[in-house]
Amino acid sequence: MSDLEIRPATADDLAAVVAMLADDPLGARRESPGDLTPYRAAFERIAADPNQRLVVAVRGGRTVGTLQLTIIPGLSRRGATRSLIEAVRIHADERGSGLGSRLIEWAVDTSRREGCLLVQLTSDASRTDAHRFYERLGFTASHVGFKLQL
Repeated sequence: MSDLEIRPATADDLAAVVAMLADDPLGARRESPGDLTPYRAAFERIAADPNQRLVVAVRGGRTVGTLQLTIIPGLSRRGATRSLIEAVRIHADERGSGLGSRLIEWAVDTSRREGCLLVQLTSDASRTDAHRFYERLGFTASHVGFKLQL
């Protein structure tokens, strides 16, 4: 993995990132890789927010992974700062290579450097393989999540 670079995403990475977001049964229903317009607007909001870290993993000049890390200051847990890992995606050709573990390690290390006392993530209930992956990395399924579509 010495040829792997994890770096901040740029606007030039958007097509590859959105393609990875769409490359599974859930993403195929909710993403639109043919129209990057809404993603460009979202990228600008993310890039302007100092608490956001949208990164890509690049190997051989090719974008092969991504995740978004959000730093969340809070009052609970005695004013603890926490982080939230979202949108972890690995290119189909790279799954099982250890890249996902490297991206999560990056997110945990970055969270520590930012003074976070807790790292959390969510994963769709149907993603049982992902659940096993996160548990192998030391995460525990500790909460029940709820969503409200607006």
